[in-house]
Amino acid sequence: MTIRVLLRDHPHRAVALATDDHILTFRHSPSTAGASSLSVNSTQSTTLQPRCMVEFARTADTDTTEFRSLTSLSVFGTLGLITINGDIFLCVVNGAQRAATVRNGENVLKITSVEFHCINKSDYDYLVLDRINNFSTDEIDEDGFDHYHARDPAMEHPCMAMKKLLSGGSFYYSADFDLTRRLQDRSSLSATVAIDSLDAGFLWNSYMIQPLVSFRSRLSEREKKELDASRMLTSAIRGFAMTLTVPPASSPISHASSGFPSTLTLLSRLSCRRAGTRFNARGIDDDGNVANFVETEVIFSTPSGMSFSYVQVRGSIPLFWEQAAGFTPGQQKIQLTRSAEASQPAFDKHMSDLEISYGNIHVVNLLSNEKPGELELSRRYQYHVRNSPLNLPSGEPGEKEVEDHELIKETDYDFHAETRALGYEAAKGIRRYLQDSIENFAYFLSEEVDEEPKNAHGRPQSLMRRNMNILQQEGVFRTNCLDCLDRTNLIQTLISQMAIQEFLNQRGERTATNDFWVRHGTLWADNGDALSRIYAGTGALKSSFTRHGKSSLAGAFADFRKSATRLYINNFEDKGRQNTIDMLLGRLVDQVPVHLFDPINDWVSAELTKRTNEYSACDNINIYVGTFNLNGKTRGLSEDLSPWLCPPVDLSQQQPEIVAVGFQEIVDLSPQQIMSTDPHRRQAWEEAVKTTLNEHAQTLGSEEYVMLRGGQLVGCSLSVFVKASILPYIKNVEGALKKTGMSGMAGNKGAVAIRMEYANTSICLVTAHLAAGFANYEERNQDYRTISHGLRFARNRSIEDHDTIIWLGDFNYRIGMANEKTRQLVKMGDLEKLYENDQLNLQMVHGKTFPYYNEARITFLPTYKYDVGTDEYDSSDKARIPAWCDRVLTKGHNLRQIHYNTAPLKFSDHRPVYATFQCTITVIDEKKKQEISEGLYKQRRAVVGGNTATARSEDTDDEDLIGYESIEPGLPPASSDKRKWWLDNGMPARSQVKPPGEGYVRNPQRAPNPFSATTEPDWVKVPRPNPPPPRTLSIRERNSSAVSQNSNGRATPVGRKLPPVWPPHQQSSSAAPSSRASSTQHSLLDDPIEEPPLPPRPSDSRISRKAAPPVPKKPSTLRSESPGSTRDDSFAPKLPQRVDTLSSQSPVAKSVSMPMLPPPRRSTVEVNTKGIESWSRQTSQSESGPPLPPRRGTAQRNLLDDEDEGGMSGWKPLRPS
Repeated sequence: MTIRVLLRDHPHRAVALATDDHILTFRHSPSTAGASSLSVNSTQSTTLQPRCMVEFARTADTDTTEFRSLTSLSVFGTLGLITINGDIFLCVVNGAQRAATVRNGENVLKITSVEFHCINKSDYDYLVLDRINNFSTDEIDEDGFDHYHARDPAMEHPCMAMKKLLSGGSFYYSADFDLTRRLQDRSSLSATVAIDSLDAGFLWNSYMIQPLVSFRSRLSEREKKELDASRMLTSAIRGFAMTLTVPPASSPISHASSGFPSTLTLLSRLSCRRAGTRFNARGIDDDGNVANFVETEVIFSTPSGMSFSYVQVRGSIPLFWEQAAGFTPGQQKIQLTRSAEASQPAFDKHMSDLEISYGNIHVVNLLSNEKPGELELSRRYQYHVRNSPLNLPSGEPGEKEVEDHELIKETDYDFHAETRALGYEAAKGIRRYLQDSIENFAYFLSEEVDEEPKNAHGRPQSLMRRNMNILQQEGVFRTNCLDCLDRTNLIQTLISQMAIQEFLNQRGERTATNDFWVRHGTLWADNGDALSRIYAGTGALKSSFTRHGKSSLAGAFADFRKSATRLYINNFEDKGRQNTIDMLLGRLVDQVPVHLFDPINDWVSAELTKRTNEYSACDNINIYVGTFNLNGKTRGLSEDLSPWLCPPVDLSQQQPEIVAVGFQEIVDLSPQQIMSTDPHRRQAWEEAVKTTLNEHAQTLGSEEYVMLRGGQLVGCSLSVFVKASILPYIKNVEGALKKTGMSGMAGNKGAVAIRMEYANTSICLVTAHLAAGFANYEERNQDYRTISHGLRFARNRSIEDHDTIIWLGDFNYRIGMANEKTRQLVKMGDLEKLYENDQLNLQMVHGKTFPYYNEARITFLPTYKYDVGTDEYDSSDKARIPAWCDRVLTKGHNLRQIHYNTAPLKFSDHRPVYATFQCTITVIDEKKKQEISEGLYKQRRAVVGGNTATARSEDTDDEDLIGYESIEPGLPPASSDKRKWWLDNGMPARSQVKPPGEGYVRNPQRAPNPFSATTEPDWVKVPRPNPPPPRTLSIRERNSSAVSQNSNGRATPVGRKLPPVWPPHQQSSSAAPSSRASSTQHSLLDDPIEEPPLPPRPSDSRISRKAAPPVPKKPSTLRSESPGSTRDDSFAPKLPQRVDTLSSQSPVAKSVSMPMLPPPRRSTVEVNTKGIESWSRQTSQSESGPPLPPRRGTAQRNLLDDEDEGGMSGWKPLRPS
């Protein structure tokens, strides 16, 4: 079925996968990208989660006129969606070729090419990933020379690394059957593959396809079948798939159908649970998943419909162990990271899962007994097998074990020792150890049979053919070497031969020909090469023997070349390959999945959050941490450590669930030691600590401790002990190191960190030894930043990515005071004064180190530096200043510190420090949560009347609200040209907003958008303006009044120059006392007097009252009119109302910030000012029109008088003559 990729740019960008019958559309809305980022209450994982809408519909019901083809090639389906740097990409398979045919109609295709199409951007639509012509002539000038003009750097596609990974030929898919399950576990031929029933352990695109699987689960049954039939959703595995035809002459099975060949198929499925490269993925995790776990199935099918299948598994040794890459082949050091007791739960879970899936287990261990690292792994492996519950009797306690009950059988076979003398051919000697299990496990066998069912009348109906299972495989071989590559592949080839031979013997068939076994060897050799390239980067060693059945000189040279290539790849390329694998599987810390918008799902998620208490609970555990700088001493191994490890604290704190102990200078930091790590000293101290803890537990009648994990960086070590009863609740225990000494090259300074998950709470413990030196606090700050940002766990997880963080160690921060002064304060016990000058305290206050961390109150004396064996501080010539070097810092809202103190152990120059905490742990009942979620889905679906995850293609403004999150809960979405939220639900279009009080106005500094975040208030209060000063004041008086106000910061009463008719006792002078001004003010308010009109002013400009100050004259050269002009102004406004500027409460009023009105413009001529009555008489006697408007002079007039409007009443507009 042909699938095309279509693109629509407007009105909303959309990418679609279309067949002839159906179309799957991924639509992006512009508002979606930025809507979530406005939410201030959402978590980071929610706000940054990209969203898009998906729609599945019939092609005939969808308008595709605006769509165009994005590529001319048809595709084979989609692997899903992934987000990179905030962009959403749709991964499609555009290149595939047939690799295998398991049975008739069951084809396996190898993915050879993929493409990533961006849904929310067009930047990558036509990006050329590879430069086609490296010798382009576009830059050659007319003279024939290339002048190397600067070219724009090519844009790199963000999915380039993933494209190379998926197109590398190691991924396979099938649209015909479930490729993730073996033949025995899947039903007969089916027309479609239900993608939600695939085994997620082998589904490598489970992270990318999961959003679409969730979308499919919400469709109706009819739509589900149509989506499955379209084959748009693709499931991919990683590993190997190949089919070789076996001619009838070479086939060991004789059949009646002549001329049709049989097929021999090999399928290898690599687990994605603990996927990674050779030195980055080793051992087991807490969920029982092991690295390089591969299920390999050999299928032999005949034309008659008979199918034989045999399954084997391989995987890393199921222990917690690590191995660092090195430059010497075979010399990489092996390190066991957990104790036997702490490893047993994960080992049991792994074996239990194998037993449930495959039945009985026969372990084939090919490790060497001559190499110390492999020998230690073998012994630990044997210990766990003996202590596995699968090998214990199921009856009453004390029942005698019987060998028949053992579900795990072990064979230790030193491959190198057995084949050293006679070559690889001697490996066939392992058959005698495996033959019993070969017979007991059996194999899977099915045949096609013909049936003729009869109707009610006894007559046969049409002939039917169906598969009938004849035999099933009841056990599995689990083979391992160190890498599970070369030795494992050779032994698995021999086991496969034994199983096929057993099948032929039981059927009484003829012996297989040599040609058949050559084809069988070719399949296994190619399988070994493919799996080795995935895990180690090169083909498998010893493949020449596997392919041809004998060793050769050419094969030896080929193995040497592969070993050298592996050395390079493991040291320089594996880190990048590991990061790409983690990105594909969605395991990076900062990686978020695509959210396909679904209203029902969003509602259910919100309801689940509200009902958290129904499926989650909180529990309190106690944590003890201790730090001790040993100064390289070992004398303390024989001393009593209980004053430090078992201090006299509350009874509830004496048996903590978790104990973390950090040591510094566990060895002498000599030049030889700082470049390497010796674990023997750490192991001795761990044993001493464990002994002390368990002895104390016995005295209290409590359970003992087991060591969870330990880590060491030269002299700095961290060991974590836990109660055995809490091991089932702890998972994902990891360790990491970070060097800071000598610019990160040496381990004399640095940090060791161990992280774990207790139930659903993540805990990180860090012990550090920072730079020494009194004045090197900046270097210590830099050490912290290096550790905090550079120390990384698996999946790119950092220290800050945990709920609870505890730092302990010798941070080396000193007290910044003189030696004598410090020692004097120590004797006085003035800890507060000492703490005020503590470098760590000061640096934390200024935010230069350990931001947002807390430290409990220090109640003990400085822990450094003592004379060994005494309580006296350093008395040597160096005379070190006492300091609190050993500290404990915490971060986490669920952590409460109980104790913080030192212990009197005197065999070092430091004193040990300990702290106890109460930590709140969250426990989620996943089963209960799932039940609540399913109930909410049914409830919401009944309310909305069906699935509403998709919307049709009408171009409405509602699409812009997809994924909208308001700034605050309850706020409506922003308005647009098509939607006004204030008009919804019949609300009025306009509303009046009243100010909060008198004198308030809208704040002009407030942004027009009412929804934008701002600190500006909506309303501001504007004070009443101060009235202008009297017009009669001269310029000198007006300036002196302003000076008085500015100098005193308050207004002083200023007397008015009123006509003589005013009573003289009511005149107030500017120099009058404040008491007099107050009484004057009171009299003016109580006895208002009407202001009389001004008397007519004579034409000679002489006035009857006191002369005003002289008016400044312009120079004669600047005058525009003659000085002798006697032009008469016929308007003189009356004086303004007397307005009091003083407060009734205080004799002095506050100044008002409003500016004064400017004084009126003065005329340069003498002005004849007359009264209003005279002006009225003149205007009434005029009959030929109004006179020209008077020119206003400098006389007093009332600016608020309305009579001024009458002066223009007689005017008419000019008209042309």
